[in-house]
Amino acid sequence: MIHADQLSKEFGRFQAVKNASFQIEKGEIVGFLGPNGAGKTTTLRMLTGYLPPTSGTATIAGFDIVKNPLEARKHLGYLPEHVPLYDDQRVTEYLKFRARLKGISSRQIWPAVSKVVEQCGLDPVRRKMIRTLSKGYRQRVGLADALLGEPDLLILDEPTNGLDPNQIRQIRELIKGLAANHTIILSTHILSEVEMICNKVIIIDQGTIKAADTPSNLTANLRAAGKITLEFRGDLALITRKLENLEHVKKVIHEGTDADGWHTLTVRAEAGTDTREKAARLLAEQGCPLRHIYRHTPTLEEVFVEMTRKD
Repeated sequence: MIHADQLSKEFGRFQAVKNASFQIEKGEIVGFLGPNGAGKTTTLRMLTGYLPPTSGTATIAGFDIVKNPLEARKHLGYLPEHVPLYDDQRVTEYLKFRARLKGISSRQIWPAVSKVVEQCGLDPVRRKMIRTLSKGYRQRVGLADALLGEPDLLILDEPTNGLDPNQIRQIRELIKGLAANHTIILSTHILSEVEMICNKVIIIDQGTIKAADTPSNLTANLRAAGKITLEFRGDLALITRKLENLEHVKKVIHEGTDADGWHTLTVRAEAGTDTREKAARLLAEQGCPLRHIYRHTPTLEEVFVEMTRKD
């Protein structure tokens, strides 16, 4: 669906995007992540034709965004971070106007508008002036606009920005429902959304693509993936030393000791390893009571922090 090859964008001496290359297959839901100013929105604007790349190129459904921009745009719907709506139009008036701009034939305009109104749950406000709508409904109108023409690809830039928790849940469910028939790129700061919705993640930082993989692969390869925590009673120095000598263990950290003498240790081991059994056996051999042991489950947030931290 999308093939980006060495895509770059410069604003004077500032290089916002640097040789970004990635692929997105048909039917994928991709989380596009990065800190503020990382180049996310610039990359999306190049893909949608709002900004021309300085160098490199990309294709959408086989059409080059530079050589065949109009054909490429026919295959995508775009919801920008700040949805540009005409406040003095009613919802259906606005959507019919947008349908005409997208080249939908006169006979098909009303069926097309009716379909996206239903898809986006806009029926209760279809006759209302846009200026009277809540932020949640304004986002829905923007999404309905993006869906007009039944594009293969949806690019959603911060679709839940500024919404309350109930509105976020509603938009999330709506996006999930659209995934059956559309390839979706979702740019967001809410990493829990990406974990729940997306089957692929692209991380960009300082204009450079840092990772592009499934959430499970990214978390499995994270250095925190081998971390375990345990609580025990006994000789702290001895157990710490013996744990440090276990295979795959990189570091043992004493997190504290409570009033009853229970020590808490964090054991950092190589990614993809599980040292719980060896640690439990060691404690048993030393006659140390073990109260608690668990393997840390890495999150996408930890992947994001590790990929984008500056130290």
